[in-house]
Amino acid sequence: MTDPACGKAVYAIATMDTKGEELAYVASLIRAAAPAVVTVDVGTRLPPAVAPDIPRERVAAHHCLGPRWVLQQTERGRAVTAMSEALVGFLTSEHAAGKVSGVIGLGGTGGTALIAPALRALPIGLPKLMVSTVASGNISCYVGCCDITMMYSVVDIAGLNRVSRRVLGNAAHAMAGMVSQDIASGEKRAAIGMTMFGVTTPCVTTVRERLEECGYDCLVFHATGTGGQAMEKLVSSGMISGVLDITTTEVADEVVGGVFPAGPHRFDAILRSGGPYVMSLGAMDMVNFGSLDTVPALFRNRNLHVHNSQVTLMRTSPDENRKIARWIAGKINQSCYAVTMLIPEKGLSMLDAEGQPFRDPEADSALFDELEATVNQDSRRVIRRLPYHINDRLFASALVEEYLSLAGVHATEKGTVEHYGE
Repeated sequence: MTDPACGKAVYAIATMDTKGEELAYVASLIRAAAPAVVTVDVGTRLPPAVAPDIPRERVAAHHCLGPRWVLQQTERGRAVTAMSEALVGFLTSEHAAGKVSGVIGLGGTGGTALIAPALRALPIGLPKLMVSTVASGNISCYVGCCDITMMYSVVDIAGLNRVSRRVLGNAAHAMAGMVSQDIASGEKRAAIGMTMFGVTTPCVTTVRERLEECGYDCLVFHATGTGGQAMEKLVSSGMISGVLDITTTEVADEVVGGVFPAGPHRFDAILRSGGPYVMSLGAMDMVNFGSLDTVPALFRNRNLHVHNSQVTLMRTSPDENRKIARWIAGKINQSCYAVTMLIPEKGLSMLDAEGQPFRDPEADSALFDELEATVNQDSRRVIRRLPYHINDRLFASALVEEYLSLAGVHATEKGTVEHYGE
């Protein structure tokens, strides 16, 4: 049960109709190591094999359609999906109430698919461990951009034996160790999220060095789809107070169909946060694919550049850039907070420079013009064109100055600069 001293506990979750004995074993080991623990049943078929601390009905009550709707699903796939949606609501609610010190889940294919979305919904830094039969394969669909620890169960989670006792025991003790050792960041500097690609490295490096000199803690994310999503997850978790989104190339992949898509919710968390936000268009001149032989037939006759044996880049066209601009504008126009976009008119990447293979002023102008036409510019939504290449030091200086200006306004409005870890 919960620790009366702090009111927090490890939440141990499984479908307890099939994994009740195994979850009870894990819970007993965690309790023996000192931290409090509560067991949570998310079963959808038979009654639980061991009585849980939190029954499935209480979890199901967090579904928007109510507990009866969740528990009356007879088709297994629909039942798992419904309970998974309910678990997200339940676990985030319990965490918001200050009750959760960590979460451990046990599952096969169905249980992992059921529990993982709730783990992803929790903040970065909160201990999250999933013992799973599928943890030895491609786990990106379960982990996403979150700090979930996946442990392969080796044998199926079907009874206690010489292998499962050791694996589950290791998992229990790992979770007990994580929650019993609080890791304070000790960091007093305000954190800034920054996005970078190899072809925008000179710009981002200069900006980072300048802002570090100003006393900021700069967190740089590789703009590979999950990079941008991870940054936004940290914004949502309160671990990043402002963003310099210099390299927004993930949107090109999202709109055109590359391998590093931004995802449909890119920019949302940042725009909701209200923190200082400066955007640019780094590497928006390209869409990313794998090796040359993986480029879709539709694009084989386009301007392609082999970046390395595993990455092929395609130059964006004027029409694609107009679509990209409208996608971005649709996000910016929903913002209630200040956001500034700085446009480097002389090129968006190392490849979009004079004499380089992606230099295409017409395509760039299509992007710039469409942004200016579709973003509802006012005192909060500002677009500024600058006569520089993105990797020019003067452009980096402009980014820094704009961020510091917005941060100054933000600090005045808030009364203080917010620092993670204080």
